[in-house]
Amino acid sequence: MTKDMPIVVGTFLERLSESVDETDFREALTSAALGLDLLKFAYLSLPLQPSGEPRLISNYPPPWTAHYLRNQYQRVDPVILRARVADSPFRWESDLRGFEISEVQQKLFVEAAEFGICCGLTIPIVDSRGRAAAMTFAAREPSGLLRAAERYEQALHFMATCFHIHVRRKLSASRMVDGILLTPREYECLQWAARGKSASDTACILGIKSRTVTFHLDNARNKLGVRTKDQAVALLASSLTSFL
Repeated sequence: MTKDMPIVVGTFLERLSESVDETDFREALTSAALGLDLLKFAYLSLPLQPSGEPRLISNYPPPWTAHYLRNQYQRVDPVILRARVADSPFRWESDLRGFEISEVQQKLFVEAAEFGICCGLTIPIVDSRGRAAAMTFAAREPSGLLRAAERYEQALHFMATCFHIHVRRKLSASRMVDGILLTPREYECLQWAARGKSASDTACILGIKSRTVTFHLDNARNKLGVRTKDQAVALLASSLTSFL
């Protein structure tokens, strides 16, 4: 671990705490990865139900990610299949030694290589509710990736886990708090209040008026059946804890 590693991780965690959408999360991880000499990454969160949609946050070329999702490659991708049963980070190349590769899977690797995705370090993630995800740092050539993996693997595992937790908390399709469904704006204003932001602070962040923030917080408080904003924040915190 280099002397710059604590700065990279600290800045990454700070940016995660401030992230509110996929763009924020992508930029936070892009910056951290560059600080560790890693150029390409992909976070793939798998749905609990087979019919659900995966969540992909990546700086891979958009044509490749669109092609990957359109063809539902997460169902046959050998790296993802291995990540679902692995309990520790693993490195891979296009032959994925030790695994039988079907024609469809070999085609996937060939297509990925056209976009410079030829080898990688993949970190399996499973949270307390059984949600499976994988964070992959990929490269065209294994040499630089191997050096980074050997030097930073433990830190990358920690960062991937933190990324997953923050994404699950903030980008979940559910806006349920204590069994009550809030509107997107009510939930967003309550999240910022939970981070200690005043109504005027939140208004500046969201680009709306302070009285509009207060209106949404009051609506959230009334729906949750509590008298104060702090009580509503406490319910939100409890919901997030149970979510994990």
